Amino acid sequence: MSDTGGTVRDMDTPDVGIPRPLAERLSMAEQYEYLRSRLVRRRTLVTAGAVASGLLTGCDTAFAGKPGTAAPATSRAPGSAVAPFGRHLAFGADPRTRMRISWQVPLAVKRPYVRVGTRPDALGHRVPAEIRPLRTPGVEGVRPALEQYYVHASVDGLAPGTTYYYGVGHDGWEPTAPAHRAAIASFRTAPARAERFVFTAFGDQGVGRAAHTSDDLMLRQKPAFHLHAGDICYADVSGTGRTTDGYDPASWDLFLKQNEHVARSVPWMVTTGNHDMEAWYSPDGYGGQLARFRLPETGFDPHGTPGAYAFTYGNAGFVALDANDVSYEIPANLGHSGGRQTAWLDRTLGRLRAADGIDFVVVFFHHCAYSTSRHASDGGVRREWLPLFGKHRVDLVINGHNHVYERTDAIKDGAPGRAVPVGGSTDPGRDGTVYVTAGGGGRDLYGFPSGVADSYEGHVTRHRAVETFAWTKGRDRAPETVEWSRVRYTGFSLLSVEVRAGAAPRLAVSALAQDGRRIDHFEVRRGG
Repeated sequence: MSDTGGTVRDMDTPDVGIPRPLAERLSMAEQYEYLRSRLVRRRTLVTAGAVASGLLTGCDTAFAGKPGTAAPATSRAPGSAVAPFGRHLAFGADPRTRMRISWQVPLAVKRPYVRVGTRPDALGHRVPAEIRPLRTPGVEGVRPALEQYYVHASVDGLAPGTTYYYGVGHDGWEPTAPAHRAAIASFRTAPARAERFVFTAFGDQGVGRAAHTSDDLMLRQKPAFHLHAGDICYADVSGTGRTTDGYDPASWDLFLKQNEHVARSVPWMVTTGNHDMEAWYSPDGYGGQLARFRLPETGFDPHGTPGAYAFTYGNAGFVALDANDVSYEIPANLGHSGGRQTAWLDRTLGRLRAADGIDFVVVFFHHCAYSTSRHASDGGVRREWLPLFGKHRVDLVINGHNHVYERTDAIKDGAPGRAVPVGGSTDPGRDGTVYVTAGGGGRDLYGFPSGVADSYEGHVTRHRAVETFAWTKGRDRAPETVEWSRVRYTGFSLLSVEVRAGAAPRLAVSALAQDGRRIDHFEVRRGG
């Protein structure tokens, strides 16, 4: 698509377009229906194999068919010539017994599958896989159309606390063949009983050197899994949830290749950011993410909203949320769940708090509840979800969106409940919840308000109030002066959290700069 005289127009079908003033008033679903009713099929088509060869450059808005529907292959090749790539894992509903294995193929293949075993030389168990194709039409003068093929296998009935090995294949590509054995990877299921483990987290990663370095740093922490707080790939570079956004689906091929060395063994638990609303894929913009990721079907809408689900690992419960549903700043999907997500969140947090053996509850989503950087704080998040976090005594909230590291004091009833300096500790039942912005995953960095200095471990500056703002429902910036901004770091970073069980359970939370330096640490304790 291109911008012609203030109209968003399809170059191959000149009768298709949205006048820009109209596009800015329509929701994502309304734009999708407007254009879907006028779209005709593109003439040019390539596959992801061209992307892998570096043939596709440039980006703009695109369309894809409904995930899971048949997409005709436009090129044929023997299965022996079609190499899988981009392997990535995610837990099923029960991380002790269920794993989801996903990958990509550059061309259509027949009968994909995964082989699984407890030894790398004994991958006897064969599990059939599902292909979810995506079709993106071309833009004349920018790029040809693109077909992408994502493959998913549900591996259930596993033993807790066990290391498994796996290889992916299809007709003509046998993963146990001598030529392919080097690609055999492994994963480990969650333990049957609570024990010490580590998880990592960040948001706003993208593709590039810094993003790759974040992966390497993550791998050194030996995490049981990784939480990605949204804005995963930045194929949609504008992030407003409109069909006028610049968009390049080929970026996903690069992203999955970049992260494969980590995501093939570390379950990659993602949620949705504003750059993950790809407006042409479905009315809510999540059709692309549903095609690329297989996540636990435990959310309020298990077949339609990939960024909202819950799972339990050891003595901790984790809840992913789709903050686009409540964001005042970027309202393309504001209210798309009709309140169902918030009602589900209330029930889920209540269930986790009442469950035997659950000491901690961690919630992660994209838009910030508390931050002073470029996007500041989202009033919609605060209005809809913060009362529930207080009601259910959530222990830790992790956000992205602002491309910095920032950490609050413990916040209770909208105000600091306890100062938590570097090295400090807090009890959420008494003090409130700590909020962490971990948006330094690899995308271009932001800063803090003018005159506000970084303050982090080894470089602690005098604590002071910060002049910032929060987004209102009318998309105004409501000024506020805040005391809760305790730690700030302008640099790439990730969160590493050690979860301890036993008589004195605790979350030992650390933030690491890309060179491995610790820039923050604190503890969350129960009853302490």
